[in-house]
Amino acid sequence: MKRIFLLALILVISSFPSHLFAQESNFINEYLERLENSRKYLILVAETMPENKYEFKATPESLSFAENLMHIGWAMDWHSQTLMGGREARDWNTDTELKTDNKSKEEMIKTIDRTFKITIEFIKNYNIDNLEDRLDYFGSDRTKRQVLLLLADHITHHRGQMLVSLRLNGLQPPRYVLYQ
Repeated sequence: MKRIFLLALILVISSFPSHLFAQESNFINEYLERLENSRKYLILVAETMPENKYEFKATPESLSFAENLMHIGWAMDWHSQTLMGGREARDWNTDTELKTDNKSKEEMIKTIDRTFKITIEFIKNYNIDNLEDRLDYFGSDRTKRQVLLLLADHITHHRGQMLVSLRLNGLQPPRYVLYQ
């Protein structure tokens, strides 16, 4: 009887790591689906605003439509490459790749699309064993899984500001896409 109990216990315990691995893998797959949908929707939003309105600000203190768009790219790069990947952060004062800096609407859309694709590829190849690693996030102790969730919230926050800018300019935003 003890042998059967011991064998059953070993089987149960040995199933935990594979179950946890499957959960992490599912999280990444679901996150990637959400990020891809977010990419497509943000591009539709960016395409909807006429280029001559890209400098529109809802209030004088607000980011412009273009600044919100490029800020999303900056945040994706920083959250994935720097926080998750350990790469040194871009220098805001000298790095112009993810700034508006006289970019046309088309150039900004291509840049944001490329940044999404780089981020998606980074997350696809991310070692899921590191999702529980902790780091300082503006003074808060967070897991790298939480960093991914914070990134999704950040994208939504700035895209929401862009949607308001569309409305304030009398434009109909693209139909909302679920799960993004």
